Amino acid sequence: MTRLKAEWEDQKVVLLAFPHEATDWAREGDLQKSYAPFVRIAQAVAYTQTVYILCKERQAVNDLFCSTNNMVFIEADYNDTWIRDYGPLSAEDASGNPLLLDFIFDGWGGKFEAALDNRVNRFLHGKGYFGTTPMKSFDFVLEGGSIETDSAGTILTTSRCLCNPNRNGGLSKEAVEKRLREYLGARRVLWLDHGYLAGDDTDSHIDTLARFVDPETIAYVRCDDPEDEHFKALRKMEEQLRSFRTPEGKPYRLIPLPMAPVCTDEAGRRLPATYANFLITNRALLYPTYEARELDRRAGAIFKELFPGREVIPIPCKRLITQGGSLHCSTMQVAF
Repeated sequence: MTRLKAEWEDQKVVLLAFPHEATDWAREGDLQKSYAPFVRIAQAVAYTQTVYILCKERQAVNDLFCSTNNMVFIEADYNDTWIRDYGPLSAEDASGNPLLLDFIFDGWGGKFEAALDNRVNRFLHGKGYFGTTPMKSFDFVLEGGSIETDSAGTILTTSRCLCNPNRNGGLSKEAVEKRLREYLGARRVLWLDHGYLAGDDTDSHIDTLARFVDPETIAYVRCDDPEDEHFKALRKMEEQLRSFRTPEGKPYRLIPLPMAPVCTDEAGRRLPATYANFLITNRALLYPTYEARELDRRAGAIFKELFPGREVIPIPCKRLITQGGSLHCSTMQVAF
């Protein structure tokens, strides 16, 4: 049976897709301003492990770095930078051998063009960037940011995303679970039916709301301001998390993360800033910051307690969130 790997398990590389002239970043009028968070993420990852950087022009992106140690620049065609949702999922087969899983990416329910993104995994695999590890492709829409795993067969997700009519025709929970069991080796699925972030294009991806930290611990976004538009929905989400049990029947250890500061676009629309969009690497924990000193500090202190064996690295993501995504959305760890 297939086993989906958790993010805290050993990784080979982290994937990153760099902004180029055909991405949404260029439509803001100053493409170069978008480079900074991607450079920071790449540098933080490359300090201890390999990062594959997809780009349009290898030399131009290479020249942005003082050091390119542990960096591999790969010229490729892709629509945009949110590789969490179109990169391969890392798994093991029944014999414990590495296996990569490739699903359909439809631009979060057809909201954006994604034909090139949807070919990236097959391109990288065909060029040998994943070695000899086999890859299975499925005729099923599934984004990496929409699921979390405890490494032992539990999938945590949201019904608003996986059962949405814009994904796979709006399948029932039962029908989705059947496919998650078949494709990912899921033994059970924990469904969150509440919780959202204003300005989110993903229809409530789980990696913006609640994350497994280990098989018995879930970190989640908590809103303490009754005047905030998210208050009621996130409280209902918290209640549902409290009702969940581990496979052994114990309540999960729940760790609340602070609500991120209010970030808005030029038109005043709220953006989906969240501290839940962190990235676990082999030796570090990268977490997003949003130019809010006290909240950023509080989030960092929580992550230091949760990940005592890893270096905790803040990554400024105020620029990233202007396009609706953050740190985790911009990366995909791969084990092969």
